[in-house]
Amino acid sequence: MSSLPIITDPYFYFVAVPAVLLLGISKSGFGAGFGSLAVPLMALAVTVPQAAAILMPVLLVMDLLGMAAFRKNVDRQLLKFLLPWGLVGVVIGTLLFRSLDAHLVAGIVGGFTLVFLAQRLLFPPKPDSAPPPRWVGAILTATSGFTSFVAHAGGPPINAYVIPMRLPPVLFTGTMAFFFFFVNMAKWVPYAWLGLIDLRNMATSLVLLPLAPVGVWIGVRIAHRIRPVLFYRLIHLGMFLTGCKLVWDSLGLT
Repeated sequence: MSSLPIITDPYFYFVAVPAVLLLGISKSGFGAGFGSLAVPLMALAVTVPQAAAILMPVLLVMDLLGMAAFRKNVDRQLLKFLLPWGLVGVVIGTLLFRSLDAHLVAGIVGGFTLVFLAQRLLFPPKPDSAPPPRWVGAILTATSGFTSFVAHAGGPPINAYVIPMRLPPVLFTGTMAFFFFFVNMAKWVPYAWLGLIDLRNMATSLVLLPLAPVGVWIGVRIAHRIRPVLFYRLIHLGMFLTGCKLVWDSLGLT
């Protein structure tokens, strides 16, 4: 390990360790939304593209663990609808990546997250209200694929579509685990083409990799025991913190 060109700055690991743990916990479904804080946290020490690249192998391990834990809890019909639109977002992210301003993307995602959250809290849906129409789902899911590609922040947009469906926590978690596995796998080739997959980033990811199962294990233990009402309250809290952090980043105040 000592011969690998890893990042050695202690401050990087000071922010990277909690970022990876938060990402793992969110991958289990508990605290979904908190995972979008991972890249902004790591961006306190490295650039956003480098932070996103370093997290790629970590995400792969987390996605595999999440799918194994929730393999029997997947809404296959919903997943069949979501996946094509998520991949459309990845393609858009690939084409626009070099011309994107990271602060602008952060502001858009953060602002959207806070607006959705305010709408949910101030005008909560009635028990018999219908879920959002599919065309809204297509737009939000493509946005999720796009923001996932740019900064691994795909949670808030797709949450805006899926949360109103009021799925049981375990079914919600399993469906999201499979969705983001395929979206994240689709990002490997574009990331390599953009020059983000290099030896230093991958070696640094290897150092952080042991934290991946720890975060997922913590979240899985809680997700199977948490009441649905509390589960979604924690999602809303995670979305609020994520939205505030991304808007803060967009203003250049980090």
